[in-house]
Amino acid sequence: MSESPSGSKTGPDESAGKGANTEPGEFKRSSSHFTDRITADGRDGWPVEPGRYRLVVSLACPWASRALVVRRLLGLEEALSLAVTDPIQDERSWRFTLDPGDRDPVLGIGFLGEAYQAREKGYDGGVSVPAIVDVPSGELVTNDYQQLTLDLSTQWGALHREGAPELYPEALRDEIDERMEGIYRDVNNGVYQAGFASSQEAYDAAYAKLFARLDQVSEHLADRRYLVGDTITEADVRLFTTLVRFDAVYHGHFKCNRNKITEDRVLWAYARDLFQTPGFGDTVDFDHIKRHYYQVHGDINPTRIVPRGPDLRGWRTAHHREELGGRPFGDGTPPPPPPTAEVIQPL
Repeated sequence: MSESPSGSKTGPDESAGKGANTEPGEFKRSSSHFTDRITADGRDGWPVEPGRYRLVVSLACPWASRALVVRRLLGLEEALSLAVTDPIQDERSWRFTLDPGDRDPVLGIGFLGEAYQAREKGYDGGVSVPAIVDVPSGELVTNDYQQLTLDLSTQWGALHREGAPELYPEALRDEIDERMEGIYRDVNNGVYQAGFASSQEAYDAAYAKLFARLDQVSEHLADRRYLVGDTITEADVRLFTTLVRFDAVYHGHFKCNRNKITEDRVLWAYARDLFQTPGFGDTVDFDHIKRHYYQVHGDINPTRIVPRGPDLRGWRTAHHREELGGRPFGDGTPPPPPPTAEVIQPL
């Protein structure tokens, strides 16, 4: 989902310091507006069909990155095509200026907001990624970033690649959900509550919860390779997309600066382990990440200067997490290399 404290058209129905249950200066993230689901039985009118839908992402956005990682791990590249937006939005929403003619070649639109308008005429709320668009009609189907990846795991099974891992195994769902809830509240969203806080009190509260949770997660991972069980699950995907952005943007830009991830021995090794796992690091584009955060958030960084650091070469160094055991893909196999059109320049 796009990030803006203003609730503008380029943001995701969010506001800072507003809302019935919001303390003064506290960042408030609203729920997704379009929550239809694409399911095996088509209960919401959107049945799983290969080639029918297009996933729209920004490589900068951690919420969209969840969908990228899950799509890669499950091998859904051919079944669910991919559109990548420019990391820099304008007042008209996420734009397809990376494509010839500044239009998505499949949807034929210049701005993601056009798919929102096709779904709901006159819609004037936030335009967020990830989003799935119905190609035949051009209508937005869903921008429900919380449910979207779970449905890719549980509803798109007939289209998974051979050897696809179980990212949301039924026997572990209660524990996965519990882990994800705390990580979402205090880490995934917590960095934004710190970065977009408009009062010292709101910032201090978010900062304290963020690092308390990171300390708890670090302790939990000290003697186990993954968050739940001995394989990668959805919980690891959701934690990774924040950790991989932490030193590059959240530490300085969002004032989450008690310490860097590189300064936490456990979390740094865990993050590198995942980064070096096929399907994770090969979806990360640090250039898009840094340009988006530092150039879009003018209230936080009015000069829009993009810092040169940090040094990213450490992401490829040995992590030794394999010594803890565990099998990344369980009884499955690693995904093959990404399609040529989706290859990201390696570090």
